[in-house]
Amino acid sequence: MAIHDTIGDFLTAIRNGSSAGRETIETPFSKMRLAIGEILVKEGYLAKCEKVEARKNVPAIRIDLKYVNNTPAITDLQRLSRPGCRRYTSSTEMPKVLGGLGFSIISTPKGVLKDSEARRQKVGGEVVCEVW
Repeated sequence: MAIHDTIGDFLTAIRNGSSAGRETIETPFSKMRLAIGEILVKEGYLAKCEKVEARKNVPAIRIDLKYVNNTPAITDLQRLSRPGCRRYTSSTEMPKVLGGLGFSIISTPKGVLKDSEARRQKVGGEVVCEVW
């Protein structure tokens, strides 16, 4: 039985592209992937994330990876909530990532948010991934 985890594939593409030293990567488009990419750009882990047209009427996401002294800006990305085991949290019980050195991305009713923003807005949701 094939299980497709599109968010996990997206995070793996970023991880593999960074470790391989690639400048850009392209992945299939989804609103969730674009929202995650925009959060990573805002936090300084990616250089650019934009929606492009890979072929005629086929959208994709082009990501420009960021490096600091030839070292990837992203140390690690971990998918927490998987299709087989969803993980949810409330705004009061949201864990800190590496004691505050990293952050988690939460899918909430108010959109895809960084953990600190979700705490500030007092909303919980599905813990998509952790970044550091």
